Amino acid sequence: VQLQASGGGSVQAGGSLRLSCVASGRTVSSYGMGWFRQAPGKEREIVSAISWSGVNTYYADSVKGRFAISRDNAKNTMYLFMNSLTPEDTAVYYCAARRTGWGHSGQYDYWGQGTLVTVSS
Repeated sequence: VQLQASGGGSVQAGGSLRLSCVASGRTVSSYGMGWFRQAPGKEREIVSAISWSGVNTYYADSVKGRFAISRDNAKNTMYLFMNSLTPEDTAVYYCAARRTGWGHSGQYDYWGQGTLVTVSS
């Protein structure tokens, strides 16, 4: 499975972005998926996760109410809608997939290359 994240860019505080993660190589419709981010000088952290069906979702407290995760299994694609962005959201965002389970804990098996989000004040 190869994951390709895109949609990052530079935006002013209060702005919005939509990240996309397209999977190739095989269908990921049965896989849990998630978005992670790593800010300069900080450890990677999970931002959001979604179950294979899309029914179950998880959000880190720092993004709850501002970000929305979704997926389109027919397109083998996952999205992250980011609203009310702040400079603290500046990071490289990675998408990931896992063959079993879903959520904020446990191992993710496949990783995308990352897309940079920069939020200026």
